[in-house]
Amino acid sequence: MNARDPASFAHAPAGVPFDLHAQQPIGQIAVQLPGATAVFRRLKLDFCCGGQVSLAQAAADRGLDAEAVLAELAQLQRGDALPQAGASANALIDLIIARYHEVHRAQLPELVRMARRVEAVHRSHLAVPTGLADALEAMHSELLEHMGKEEAVLFPLLRGGGNPFVGMPIGVMRAEHTDHGAALERLNALTNDTNPPADACTTWKALYAGIAQLADDLISHIHLENNVLFPPFEAQAGTAGCASTQCGCH
Repeated sequence: MNARDPASFAHAPAGVPFDLHAQQPIGQIAVQLPGATAVFRRLKLDFCCGGQVSLAQAAADRGLDAEAVLAELAQLQRGDALPQAGASANALIDLIIARYHEVHRAQLPELVRMARRVEAVHRSHLAVPTGLADALEAMHSELLEHMGKEEAVLFPLLRGGGNPFVGMPIGVMRAEHTDHGAALERLNALTNDTNPPADACTTWKALYAGIAQLADDLISHIHLENNVLFPPFEAQAGTAGCASTQCGCH
């Protein structure tokens, strides 16, 4: 990784699929497709200093099948996960776990790794996001604990129809959602709202694109729970819903 890397690729809006093909520069894919860096790193494809090389050429140089790499990358593209009107609680919970919980579990370790790399290599850069890796690691730990509680305690309760006391665990989850919103604000402050400096290398750009995707995913995740899944159970139990404007769902 080199701050003078000539690769300069536009940052696509997070969550917007783009047309993958083998003639795209590998660095462009790394920036536009969050999660691609983990695939490239595992396959030993140089997306940073060698970012101007096409995926086809990079794969050929490593003796890899470019179409197989493309197929693996295509699995990373994620569209909006919207529940069908009138979806059951079970269907909503299944969607939340598959689209958000499992995605967060895959996103954060790679973001932590890239952040540590950027902070180490570019430590003398004025815009280096000092403390970003620690902030991401803390968010990873908090999200793992939060999602574990939902999957082990709250979601089974909701799958069973809830009970008169369901407002208490839901209230705890809502409060933790507020904390997640504050953590996202911390990431935005450290990354200039995920805008890398003009001379950022491909890894730095890919890191910020991944954080933007994480933020979009987490906000959608919180919205789906706070505003779709929880309210019917709270109404049934006679408890109040979210009154905070800092929970990330507004």
